[in-house]
Amino acid sequence: MIGLLLRDTYGIPSVRAVTGKKLLRILEERGLKPEIPEDLANLIRRAARVRRHLEEHPKDYHSKRGLQLIESKIHRLVEYYKRVGVLPSDWGYKPERLSIFT
Repeated sequence: MIGLLLRDTYGIPSVRAVTGKKLLRILEERGLKPEIPEDLANLIRRAARVRRHLEEHPKDYHSKRGLQLIESKIHRLVEYYKRVGVLPSDWGYKPERLSIFT
């Protein structure tokens, strides 16, 4: 979002070209780094939307399969972020906690 604002409003094509650092590094230095990486948060939001849809339409088998695929991506990404050290080793994806992201 910050990159889009800089690009569209101020004409800065790349934060890294101007500052020499990636945007996440700048946020990290200022203590504003999100606790969950952006790509993982987006997948969790997507899973929450599909779960909400499935509550209203329980026989939508295509969406059920889509939810399985989204959640498998979430689990793979969580394992990667645990291995790299971005997430704590006891962090886990729990679908019942999805209300945080809706």
